[in-house]
Amino acid sequence: MAKSIPRSGSHRTGRVGSRKSARRTPKGVIHVQASFNNTIMTVIDVRGRVISWSSAGTCGFRGTRRGTPFAAQTAAGNAIRAITDQGMQRAEVMIKGPGHGRDAALRAIRRSGILLSFVRDVTPMPHNGCRPPKKRRV
Repeated sequence: MAKSIPRSGSHRTGRVGSRKSARRTPKGVIHVQASFNNTIMTVIDVRGRVISWSSAGTCGFRGTRRGTPFAAQTAAGNAIRAITDQGMQRAEVMIKGPGHGRDAALRAIRRSGILLSFVRDVTPMPHNGCRPPKKRRV
């Protein structure tokens, strides 16, 4: 059986090294979503592409321990370790949700040495909310 000849524009012939380490991102946005059950951190660049993400669940916490401040701190440390290797120095922080991991995640980001241009709370607030269910008749 004859070997197939790779095309000239093939993705196998173009790249030599890893793409993640080659990309340098000096500025980015850190999104923290803190629910009562989990804390999810997503780091994106200024164009909106995801660079790194982590959550309390992926750090090995299960069940009710995912919602703790320590789990949020660990998740923040994991996400930030990946972006400091890529050369990120400045970031904006968007925090969403009412969870216990809000402050712990922000504290971990501050300790990491990344310069924060601003911290914004983007928790969605209902102006009047959904229509309540009809009255219960017994």
